[in-house]
Amino acid sequence: MRAARREAGPAVALGLLAAMAGIGQAICAALALQAALSGAAPRAALWPLVVFAGLALLRAGLGVLMERVAFDTGAAARRRLRSAALGRILAAGPAMLRRHHSAELASVVVDRVEALEGLFARWIPAAILAVLGPALVLLVVLWVDPVAAAVLAGAGLLVPAAMALSGLGAAAAAHRQLAAMTRLQARFVDRVRGIATIVLDGHAEAEARALGRSADELRRRTMRVLAMAFLSSAALDGALAVAIVVLALRYVAALAGGTLEMPGHALMVLLLVPEFFAPLRGFAAAYQDRSHAGPAAEALAALPEPPLAPPALPVRNVAARGVAIAFEDVRFTWDAARGPALDGLSFRVPAGETLILSGPSGAGKSTVLEILLGFVRPDSGRVTLNGADIATLVPSAQARLVGWIGQRPVLFAGTIRDNIRFARPEASDAEVEDAAHFARLDSVAAILPQGLDTPVGEGGYGLSGGQAQRVAIARAFLKNAPLLLLDEPTAHLDPATEAEVLDGLKRLAIGRTVVLASHAAAAHVFAGRRLDLRDGRAAPARGVA
Repeated sequence: MRAARREAGPAVALGLLAAMAGIGQAICAALALQAALSGAAPRAALWPLVVFAGLALLRAGLGVLMERVAFDTGAAARRRLRSAALGRILAAGPAMLRRHHSAELASVVVDRVEALEGLFARWIPAAILAVLGPALVLLVVLWVDPVAAAVLAGAGLLVPAAMALSGLGAAAAAHRQLAAMTRLQARFVDRVRGIATIVLDGHAEAEARALGRSADELRRRTMRVLAMAFLSSAALDGALAVAIVVLALRYVAALAGGTLEMPGHALMVLLLVPEFFAPLRGFAAAYQDRSHAGPAAEALAALPEPPLAPPALPVRNVAARGVAIAFEDVRFTWDAARGPALDGLSFRVPAGETLILSGPSGAGKSTVLEILLGFVRPDSGRVTLNGADIATLVPSAQARLVGWIGQRPVLFAGTIRDNIRFARPEASDAEVEDAAHFARLDSVAAILPQGLDTPVGEGGYGLSGGQAQRVAIARAFLKNAPLLLLDEPTAHLDPATEAEVLDGLKRLAIGRTVVLASHAAAAHVFAGRRLDLRDGRAAPARGVA
C-alpha cells in the first residue's frame, strides 16, 4: 500500500481536477440563476451556461482518464504481488505442498491477488480523495455561507462513523466468504482427482450433494458481504438527505423572510452538497474492496519468506563419480505441534557408497532427502556435499549434482523422449536412446506405436507404473548426476515389475553416491550401510550384505 500510494498520485490529481470542474459547474449555475433573477441581458446568463457545458465535457473526460489510470495502477500492483507470491512458492519448492493444499496455493496466486485489485485501483485513490475532495468543496461553501459549511461538515462526519460500524461486519463477512471459497476449491480438486474411486464406490450422488452444499454456503456468505455494502451506502444517502433538507429549509425560510440577498448563492450551496458527498460516495463504494483485501493480504503474508541468497562464495567442483555427504547435528521441524522431523541427526556417507535409510513412517527419511534436494533448509546444524556447506551452493549448481527418483515419477504431457530429455534438454537423440537402453526402456518402446516418440498424458497417463518408473530411471541415466536419491522407488509396484525396476536402479547406482529410503525388499538388493531412524534420530548403524 505504501508503494501504491505513490503510484496513485496521477489518479488522485485527476480526481481533484474533476472535483474542481464540479465546483465550477455549481458556480456557473449560480451565476446564470442570479443573472436571470436580476433581469440582466440574456448574454449575461448565456455565457455561464456555455462554460457549464464545457466543464461537464471536461469532467466526463477526466473521469474516464482517471478510471484508466486507476486500472493501470491496480494491474501493476497485481502483477507485482503475483510475481512475489509465485516467487515465494517456487522458492519453497515441493515442500510447500506439505503445508498447503494445491488448491489453496492456486487460490492465493489467482483469487487472493485478484481480490486486491479494488484496494489499489479504487480504494487508495478514493481514500485520499475522500479527504481532499470534501475539504475543497467545504472551503468554497465556507466563503459563501459559514453556517452551511458547518452543516455540511457535521453531516460529513456521520459518514465515516457509520462506515466504521458497518466495516467491522463487512470485514468478518469477507473473511468468511474467502474461507468458504477456498474450502470449495480444495474439495472440488480432491473430488476430481478421485472421481474414479468415488464412482466405483457408488458415492457420486452423495459427493455431488456435498459440493452443492459447499457452493450454497459460498452463495450465502457472498450475499452477506453485499448486504453489508448496502448498509454502508444507506448511511451515506441518509447523511446526504439530511444535509440537503436542512439547507433547503434554511434557505426557504430566508427567502420567505426576505433576508436572502443572493439567491444564486443558495443554489450554488445546494448544488455543492452532492459534490461534497461524491468523494465520500466513491470511498464508501470502495470500502468493500478494503474489506476484501484484508483476508487476501493475510493469505499472501502467510507465504514463507524467500530463502536468503547464498553467500558470494565460489561453487566447488565435485568429482563426477561421487559426492561425500555429511549431516552434523541437523534439526528441522515441519510443524511445531507435531514435534521435530529431525532432532540432532548426524551421519556421513563417503563418496561412491550407499546409505539405506530405514524406519517407520514419519521417522524423517523423506525430510533427509528433501534437504539434500534443496527443497528445505535445516533449522540448525550443517549439511555438506564434498565439504561445501549446502547453504552456500547456488541452487542450479546443487540441482546438477543430484538425481532423484521418487515413488511416483513426475511425468508431463508429451512424448516419452521429451520426458527423458527433461533431465538434460541439450542432450542429443543418441544420448536419450542410450539412456533408455540402460534403463531397459527400449524393450517397452519397441511395443509402442511410435517408440520413444509415443505421446503420454499428464502424470504419465498411458504408461503402467513400472514403465513410468523406467522413464524416471532413463532420465537419471541421462542426467548422470554423481548423487542419486531414491525415495521408495518401488512402493507401488507388483513383485515382478519391482524386480525389473530394481535391476535398473542397481545399474544406475554403480559409481554413484546413493541415499535410499525404502522398504525391506528394495533395501536388501543394495549393498550398503543401513541407518535406522527413530523420531528424527539415528539408531546404531549396521552393515547390509
